[in-house]
Amino acid sequence: MSPALGFLSICFLSVALFATPAWADDAPAAGAEETVVVVEEAPADEAAVSRSDELAYAIDNMMLMICAVLVLFMQAGFAMLEAGLNSGKNTVNILFKNVMDLSVGVLLFFVVGFGLMYPGDDFAGGLFGFGGWHEGTMTISDEAAAIGPGNFSPQVDFLFQVAFAATAATIVSGAVAGRMRFGAYLVYSAFLTGLIYPISGMWTWGGGVLAAMGFADFAGSVIVHAVGGFAGLAGAIVLGPRLGRFINGKSRPMPGHNLTFAALGVFILWVGWYGFNPGSQLAFSTAADINATVLVATNTTLAPAAGSVLAMLVGWLLFKKPDLTMALNGALAGLVGITANCNQVSNISAVAIGAVAGILVVAGIVLLDKLRIDDPVGAWPVHGLCGVWGGMATAIFGTDGASLGVQALGSLMLCGWAFGTMFVLFSVLKVLGILRVSAEDEQAGLDLSEHGMHAYPPGVIAAETFSSTSVGAPASKETVGV
Repeated sequence: MSPALGFLSICFLSVALFATPAWADDAPAAGAEETVVVVEEAPADEAAVSRSDELAYAIDNMMLMICAVLVLFMQAGFAMLEAGLNSGKNTVNILFKNVMDLSVGVLLFFVVGFGLMYPGDDFAGGLFGFGGWHEGTMTISDEAAAIGPGNFSPQVDFLFQVAFAATAATIVSGAVAGRMRFGAYLVYSAFLTGLIYPISGMWTWGGGVLAAMGFADFAGSVIVHAVGGFAGLAGAIVLGPRLGRFINGKSRPMPGHNLTFAALGVFILWVGWYGFNPGSQLAFSTAADINATVLVATNTTLAPAAGSVLAMLVGWLLFKKPDLTMALNGALAGLVGITANCNQVSNISAVAIGAVAGILVVAGIVLLDKLRIDDPVGAWPVHGLCGVWGGMATAIFGTDGASLGVQALGSLMLCGWAFGTMFVLFSVLKVLGILRVSAEDEQAGLDLSEHGMHAYPPGVIAAETFSSTSVGAPASKETVGV
């Protein structure tokens, strides 16, 4: 025997001794009826498909969580912007309101707002419904959604939606700054986040009457921003202007105490908007998803840039000097205007939408000044007026076939709902005598009168005076929107 044959023989014997035939244990006993079992083989790529679905699910949910955190970070931008554009003696009050907008808003949206906004099939004529809580308890389902692309855990879905609710609430903070009681503000904040905003969302994103009509608002130019802006307008009208804001029918500027804070706030808000708009794409795990998301992000960059430049130029023409606050104003206006349509307009259209928003916001500030409505941070011009423009621009520039008539009707319905309900609420608080602080407390500053503390050491912020040299100066050039 050759060495090769000897080696093969040894291998064969080893296999015979140590390997157990597949049929050995299953061989039927003598006389037993043999059963033949046919086993279907799983597709060779089944495991790979499962891993692909899990990866897509993980990417989508993780990205939505990151976007939610970016939107929550916008609260810091609102706080810095509002504080910087108001008197230093009201800084604690403004920061406190922003903290409570988020904290109270999260809890109330958790308890009732989320169920109102997404009632499922529990609708009354598409106008009202309540989806209840998971398994009848006051909680959000912790059950995982079907594993696959485009599906989200109910937990991260709530996290993203509650960040939007908090944003709508804090828009009003700047509009009523400097003269509203803290307790009354908490009442307002609770109503907006627990009832007013969720019902607006129900009519649209929750599948209600406006959704059935075909109203389009991708990320909330009208649903979030215009609702907040018109709620702020109602508060500003019912409250009346700050002491010294209008003297003998003439407007007097009341400059903010820290434009550095204001500029920082705008930059934070601009960054946070990349959670607001791209996050609303709600899909991030395929090439098509990413292409759509980066279009949204690019449009979210172009529109505020155009808005800032146009607002600067218009303000320069009106007030004879380039004004930082107008440039900041225009950037925010462009962001609000593009929010409804950033998923369906071209880059050039985004520039046009932002440019018009920049012009509109300056016009809106001047209009409030003429009407003697004191909106210290321009909440209505930026969010209300430019929010409605964003809804209209969706029909004008969009490619998804939105009707201009439907967009106008939907905007009117949402803005009317927010303004009407908040006007009634603020009026009731006024009748009860708990809406506005006394003249003495307003002059002392809300930090001291409402909270008994200072944001700065005593003496750092000088007492505000109204110089005769400022008489007739355009107060609008000292205000900026949030």
